[in-house]
Amino acid sequence: MYEWKLTAPEKLERTETENPARAEGKVRVRVTKVFLNGTDAAIYRGTLDAPRPLIPGRYAVGLVAEDGSVSYLPKGTRVLLHSVTALPDSGTKTKNFAEDEFRLRGRTADGYLRDLVNLDPEDVTALPDSVSDEKALLLHHVALAKSAADKLGVKKGQHVAVVGANLLGLLLCQLLIYQQAAPILIDADPERLEFARSCGIYYTMAADENLLENVANVTGGRLVSGAVYMASTRRNDPTIPFTVCAQDANVVLCGFGENLTVDFALPFRKQLSVYCVTHRADNLEAAINLAVSGATDFSAFHFCTEKADAVESILASYSALSVESLKNIHVVSLV
Repeated sequence: MYEWKLTAPEKLERTETENPARAEGKVRVRVTKVFLNGTDAAIYRGTLDAPRPLIPGRYAVGLVAEDGSVSYLPKGTRVLLHSVTALPDSGTKTKNFAEDEFRLRGRTADGYLRDLVNLDPEDVTALPDSVSDEKALLLHHVALAKSAADKLGVKKGQHVAVVGANLLGLLLCQLLIYQQAAPILIDADPERLEFARSCGIYYTMAADENLLENVANVTGGRLVSGAVYMASTRRNDPTIPFTVCAQDANVVLCGFGENLTVDFALPFRKQLSVYCVTHRADNLEAAINLAVSGATDFSAFHFCTEKADAVESILASYSALSVESLKNIHVVSLV
């Protein structure tokens, strides 16, 4: 089998190795498609710390490669590979609770940019025919968006601020609209806000000196009933969600484990409830249902599927600041 391994910044090597040994109770999956995003590109360039050597690729779909001990996952079943998997049980070993108890694929542990992988049955989710491979590659984002929406606890008709027009922010806004809330998408990049409007998000606002006044105008002076801050959109001031919220509102800090420095003086004064939501596999089944029901719309995105020999050029050319990186979903086909 082939695997792609990052051995140093901007040095990705494709090597041929033996197939992984069969393991009792594991599901052998042939990886078919991998979604490469900004995190993969940052690790490739060395601007984001990660252990090396490392196989990139956090989001992937594949096919069960052979019949095994898991009867409900027969050979040929199309599956979503989970981006977060639990560490092996340490048994009676004392824990200090300061370390993560999970592996983040493609960042703290090897990812899926390889032909074959053995996984625990609970680390894959079978996909229905109604969810394409491309949609499936975004299901972790939909699941995280649902977690954020659940923490907000907003009701029908309430205004909610979403700070950060990245992929996660756009999907969260679509989900809130589906739930009949009224999201206000805020970002410092006008091109991203323009693209957001093409995704059906009708309240968009620039993160500038007029923001508070503009939010007040839309909400009748009441400000928003809750807010979500996308931790990976560092161009946006992390105090914005606290500024635009009414008293006693819920604020969610949402992301995939990014480092974030937050001043909590304002949330104390406003008595805001602050929640942190990050990578989990809990809502993947719900995310599938949401994708099937039309709660999220991927039609504005351009899925760019390329062969495996384009991996390094994709990672090298990726620009987190470009709106094109938001519009284009880069998918690598391994078959």
